[in-house]
Amino acid sequence: MAERPASDDTSPVDEQAFDEVVRFTSDLIRIDTTNRGGGDCVERPAAEYVAEQLADAGIEPRVLESAPGRANVVARIEGTDPTADALLVHGHLDVVPAEPDDWSVHPFSGEVVDGVVWGRGAIDMKNMDAMVLATVRAWARSGRRPRRDIVLAFTADEEDSAAAGSDFLVRRHADLFADCVEGISESGAFTFHAGPDLRLYPVAAGERGTAWLKLTAQGKAGHGSKVNRDNAVSALAAAVARIGEHQWPVRLVPTVRAALTALAELHGIDCRLDSDAPQELGREVDNLLGKLGGTAALVEHTVRNSANPTMLSAGYKVNVIPGSATAFVDGRMLPGAEQEFIDTLDRLTGPRVSWEFHHRETPLQAPVDSPTFDAMREALEHFDPGAHAVPYCMSGGTDAKQFSRLGITGYGFSPLKLPPGFDYQALFHGVDERVPVEALHFGVRVLDRFMSG
Repeated sequence: MAERPASDDTSPVDEQAFDEVVRFTSDLIRIDTTNRGGGDCVERPAAEYVAEQLADAGIEPRVLESAPGRANVVARIEGTDPTADALLVHGHLDVVPAEPDDWSVHPFSGEVVDGVVWGRGAIDMKNMDAMVLATVRAWARSGRRPRRDIVLAFTADEEDSAAAGSDFLVRRHADLFADCVEGISESGAFTFHAGPDLRLYPVAAGERGTAWLKLTAQGKAGHGSKVNRDNAVSALAAAVARIGEHQWPVRLVPTVRAALTALAELHGIDCRLDSDAPQELGREVDNLLGKLGGTAALVEHTVRNSANPTMLSAGYKVNVIPGSATAFVDGRMLPGAEQEFIDTLDRLTGPRVSWEFHHRETPLQAPVDSPTFDAMREALEHFDPGAHAVPYCMSGGTDAKQFSRLGITGYGFSPLKLPPGFDYQALFHGVDERVPVEALHFGVRVLDRFMSG
């Protein structure tokens, strides 16, 4: 196991917390909560594990099932200031599928090898679940309390539609979150090495909206040997090709603009993003992205809407022209650019192909000049002096979308200090997912400092 971080007066977390965060991460990984979609997932064993750790620390958990086996856990830790708004801290318990033959170790082994915890969920996001558990249990042992109430939510079904998880909680148990105005969860506050002496911690302050689309073409069924001018497959294929080739225009939302400005300043680049003409602004943004090198990966997927064809289905026999054909497209919409997305899809699909939202969730933005963002920055930079916390917008989405319906502003903040060459973003849903033990220790220290303040 990696060496524990040295104790100091600024990190009151005890040694047991550093042991527990590793054990909890491994244990949760060993509980297979694979979400194959369509309701094919059982989170109950992981929820019971979490509930047991909370109850053991004197924190009363509520296990809430939306369907048999689809369990969520909610608990509240009372703060010292009854006038303060509560903070929601949420993490999901399900994971995406993993094929063992593709991995160096079994994806549900939870092995700890050479100071690294391996397995599906090590990054997305059983690590954060474990860090939160270790932190609040440390508080319980020492009798410490946070300033404001902390509401913990460990959710089901985030890797599909969230219907059995955060959506269920928002619809059926909104009272549990009534005084929460802000929340933190996954996909932010990880080390991004932008150069030999430049360490960044991107904190998510926005998400593109989810727009999963179903396209349908109707035509005339017939024999494959005969001319058919009303071929559904041809019509659908043409629409899918247009969507895949479309170049979306640049649309700078405040979070992304703030990210680009901060990154340009840290790289010593003169940043001019002031054009009112869309085409000129697009050239300015693309020019800046070209100068940012590898750092552009933090923002390049969020300067535009996007639509990527992902699934096709038609026919049942090679010599039969089917009467219909369907396709699915993974679309993402920036805040304020939803109508542009809809109008563009209408044009690209054309008169022969209809489309509908198969699943839709709203885009999100959170202020980057808030006291909460400042507190996240302070906690990160306190434990990694010389690093820089910067805002960014997630290209995908999280449970923060569902909780936003309750008026909760969400940030991506699951702190990890990672070594150079560790490709954090590639491990999301990837092969050989893993997390360094020292990164988990860092996360506990940062969460303790931020959440207790």
